[in-house]
Amino acid sequence: MATEEHDRERRQVFGDDAEQYDTARPGYPDRLVEDVLDFAALPAGVPAVEVGAGTGKATLAFAARGTPVTCVEPDARMARVLRSRCTGLPHVAVEVADFETWRPDRAYGLLYCAQAWHWVDPAVRWARARAVLRPGGAVALFWNHWDLEDLRLAERLTAVHARYGLAVPPYTILDPRPRPAGRGPRARQWREMEADGGFAGMEHRLYESAHERSPSGLIELLASFSGYRALPAAPRDRLFRDVARAVEQDGGSAGVRVTSSLFLARSRA
Repeated sequence: MATEEHDRERRQVFGDDAEQYDTARPGYPDRLVEDVLDFAALPAGVPAVEVGAGTGKATLAFAARGTPVTCVEPDARMARVLRSRCTGLPHVAVEVADFETWRPDRAYGLLYCAQAWHWVDPAVRWARARAVLRPGGAVALFWNHWDLEDLRLAERLTAVHARYGLAVPPYTILDPRPRPAGRGPRARQWREMEADGGFAGMEHRLYESAHERSPSGLIELLASFSGYRALPAAPRDRLFRDVARAVEQDGGSAGVRVTSSLFLARSRA
């Protein structure tokens, strides 16, 4: 129970500054969105449901292609930003609810989740996914994973953390572990969909992109991770000050490599 409460608290920290999160986080590749829709092959008028829609980083990409979307977002603060981003899109509906207890009034042809499925209670998430989908409906789970292109800069920034006695938060841009951790059938998501989820036709696809971040832009990205948000304000601010200084001394920008990892599956008819 303590772990569940801690996870719930961590997933809610993103709403502490929803606008900052929306500004800092990059979106998802166009090719990924198109591949999801091609895989789902939604009949005309059949809607998709987005779990943990946040501020709409993925929502707008699907809505722009005419997909009717119901967004389920547990944090009212994130949902406010999401609604503002979706002004003028009547085919997007926003419901403030936990997916674990949300009760839909229709069946969906696609369930997709961007950067949030790990926050959904593993004890019920797959049963809930099956419950909201039509027979043969599709599931698409995807995440962005970030790495610094310059390994020497990554080492220097890791040393800044150590100087303050702070460990690099897991699953962040400086985490040295390979991401995504597993690929294809070796990936946890694949195994869960096949065993716990009762889904079939699994696929795993990767998409690579890169962009440059200024010192302040890199700090904004770090600040959008729950592991950094959970740090006390004073040591976090000192850490971010020295991280920004290190990037400035390294040429004024940091190259960030993004690997977008997409898992697809179909519910059994």
